[in-house]
Amino acid sequence: MLSTSMRRLVRVWTLFVLVFLYAPLLLVMLNAFNTSKTFAFPPSGFTLRWWGDAWASTGMWRSLGNSMVVGLCATALALTLGTMAAFAVQRYRFFGRQTISFLVVLPITLPGIVTGIALNATFTSALGVTLGLATVIVGHATFCIVIVNNNALARLRRVGTGFEEASMDLGAAGFTTFRLVTFPQIRSALLAGAVLAFGLSFDEIIVTTFTIGAGDTTLPIWILQNLFRPNQAPVVNVVAVVLIIVSIVPIWLAQRLS
Repeated sequence: MLSTSMRRLVRVWTLFVLVFLYAPLLLVMLNAFNTSKTFAFPPSGFTLRWWGDAWASTGMWRSLGNSMVVGLCATALALTLGTMAAFAVQRYRFFGRQTISFLVVLPITLPGIVTGIALNATFTSALGVTLGLATVIVGHATFCIVIVNNNALARLRRVGTGFEEASMDLGAAGFTTFRLVTFPQIRSALLAGAVLAFGLSFDEIIVTTFTIGAGDTTLPIWILQNLFRPNQAPVVNVVAVVLIIVSIVPIWLAQRLS
């Protein structure tokens, strides 16, 4: 049992950690309603003007649409390849299985700038591909696969193969067994992996910088470009507040589904 003084110390330390984590976010929220056009503190007044400016920003909406497209496509690609890799590693025994498992996970451990440089060189020099949203999708899928693969792999290890073997012993074909037995057991893990992968893709900026084409922008790129432009800081704060609110949803869903 902790003593009374120790419990108080733990509470104070917990409060300190929470303030350390969320005070900057609170400042962004305050600046979204600040009449000042800079990041001045304390706020000089209250206004909703910047919310109207953000709503009317065509560049913001175009960038948001691009981020949605990239995130959804990268997540779909990651779901397919990540799940297949998890099944291959967990359900089959073959030479080099552990090496493949290591190589699948490796991309997410590499610095984003290294991945970005490697992808840029591959697309432009080796393949001669014009950079655009398609190359961004491929770039994002390289690390989104890891999220899906890890979730699927953990669930496959947990459920085992007993129900699948029983289904096939009773005469069900491989696809039928997957559809009626395996998929229902791993469905929530795949959904949680997809939600996390989409969130990771949506706010990625380093790899995006190296793989996006001229004239294209995603929302994080748009925020970076407009952050220090005259009169744009308040609009960027508004977009940041909306992203903070929206980001709560996938994290909550992923925790509920895992």
